[in-house]
Amino acid sequence: MKPVSPSPIAPLLEVRHLKTWFGSGARPVRAVDDVSFTIRAGETVGLVGESGSGKSTIGRTMLRLVERTSGQVLYRGQDLFALSSGEMRKLRSKLQIIFQDPYASLNPKMRIRDALGEALHTHGLAPTRVERDRRIAELLDLVGLRPEHAERFPHEFSGGQRQRIGIARALAVQPEFIVADEPLSALDVSIQAQVVNLLCDLRERLLLTMLFISHDLDVVEYLCDRVIVLYLGRVMEVADTKTLFATPRHPYTRALLAASPKPDPTAKIVRVPLKGDIPSPVAPPSGCVFRTRCPHAIDACAQHVPVLESVGPGQFSACIRNQELAEPRALAS
Repeated sequence: MKPVSPSPIAPLLEVRHLKTWFGSGARPVRAVDDVSFTIRAGETVGLVGESGSGKSTIGRTMLRLVERTSGQVLYRGQDLFALSSGEMRKLRSKLQIIFQDPYASLNPKMRIRDALGEALHTHGLAPTRVERDRRIAELLDLVGLRPEHAERFPHEFSGGQRQRIGIARALAVQPEFIVADEPLSALDVSIQAQVVNLLCDLRERLLLTMLFISHDLDVVEYLCDRVIVLYLGRVMEVADTKTLFATPRHPYTRALLAASPKPDPTAKIVRVPLKGDIPSPVAPPSGCVFRTRCPHAIDACAQHVPVLESVGPGQFSACIRNQELAEPRALAS
């Protein structure tokens, strides 16, 4: 097996050995623990895993909304954590986030015109009132709302409309990269498809690069070019979307896919039982952090921290038994 090598195409963003620990003393919360990956320009990368895996922490750390413990986040080759606060402020327009809860992310006392106008004013993108009003109308139209909606307050909108406003606010400053932090989880199922289609359309029209964080594997399969599978702050598998859903290699990835509801009742599903709950990030298991729930764990799994290894074209898996478990039938229980 070959270790992971850098992409031959210079990535727009690169995360190198990122650690984000919370708390001090001998038992910090290891939310993100030595994570590395790249995102190429124009690519939508899905980040999946159970609650408590560290997905949102990675997204927020990448944008310096949370301070890292160690490691680097490179944007166009520039380490964001090496920048001063003033230098980082200048880059904020290029790096934006769509929050999970659209209502909590909006000031309830601020009209939508002011919420969008504030971002434009801060970054000097529409210096006059006329230009600002024109840009706000364009943004609302872009996300499927009407110009007159600018005069309303957040509580006057539905959840889906508020999320559209959150998307408009992220797009207001013409970003290159967006972290979409579970943007569908607070919405009704009937509205989720509309927002997914909106994101697809905006990605194509504006040539956006996106990290899409989600629990919904069906949406990830539909929207994303590549997928990163995270467990307890560590990357378990990385592959292009088609490969990962057709031939997952890591036992954890297979368990996630098997647990995802399937609309086809005749589909054959390989069930991979998981024992217990996800461990605490305060005291993660030694060796492979997934070993305490893995049906294929052996004694050696407790001794060695697996690294991502190439298991196929563009596919990487962090398991010391990659070679033994290469055949799908070897993972069936």
